[in-house]
Order: sequence, then structure tokens, then C-alpha cells
Amino acid sequence: MSLPRLWTSSQDLMDPFRAMRREMENAYRAFDQGSSSPNIGAGAPISVAETKEAFEVTAELPGVDEKDIKVSLDENQLVISGEKKAESKKEEKDWHVVERSYGSFYRSMSLPFEPEDGAIDAHFDKGVLHLTIKKPAKATKVSKTINIKTGAPPSAER
Repeated sequence: MSLPRLWTSSQDLMDPFRAMRREMENAYRAFDQGSSSPNIGAGAPISVAETKEAFEVTAELPGVDEKDIKVSLDENQLVISGEKKAESKKEEKDWHVVERSYGSFYRSMSLPFEPEDGAIDAHFDKGVLHLTIKKPAKATKVSKTINIKTGAPPSAER
């Protein structure tokens, strides 16, 4: 994390909160990237895409076993959590090496709706968790065209 700057720019003088916002953003980025493993924890790569019918969430979880992943839903809060347990052993010549790495992860996101029962489909393939969250019929966006009338709008009589 970087230390606060001693000198400010002229833009910082016009907006006193600008420097504070920048420092908070830098601190947040440092926290988000500061997990013990680059692919697990707060910095785990997760992407969310929205289609007309569903949200598609993918989470990269290399080295994590399927049995160590938990996906849960609490009203409209989707939670992906789990633990990575890895051990490797090398025995060559007159020495041997045992390496272990452990770490837990937790990510959550609020959905703009509460999914119906059976609306979430989860698959885990080659270290990537794929979730499809179907939108309820009432949450599906419907595009409507608004007619534009010519002339000034009617004024309210006083």
C-alpha cells in the first residue's frame, strides 16, 4: 500500500475529496490483490454476464476440488465459498520435498431478484465453476418503444 503524498496537485486543491478518494481506491485495490494465493481469496477471478434470460457466473478456482466448493443462496445473496487443499511430494536422489498450500475463499454478490427454486444450475469443469441463474419471468426485461408526439406538452392549468 502506498503512503499518502506530501504534495497535492492543483486539481486536488479544487476538490479536497479527490485525493482521499484516490487513496481509498488504491487501498482497496491493494487489499483486493493481497490474498495469499493469486487465484484464491479476494482476488479470485470471477466474471458475471447478463443475458435476456439469465445471469452467467464463472469463477476460476484452480487446484480446488469440487467437493471443497459450496454454492449457496440466501434470498437474493449468491455465495461461493470453499477451501483449497494442495500437497505435492518430490523424492529424488538423497532428498525429498513436500509442499502444502491451503487457503479458503469467499465471494458473494447480490442478485437483483430472488431466484425461484431450481433456477440455478452449477457445473465444475477443469478448475472453472460455471453458474447459470435463470431470471424469473417478472424480472425479464421487456423493451418498449415510446411514441414521440410533436408540439409542446400540455401545460397544467392554475
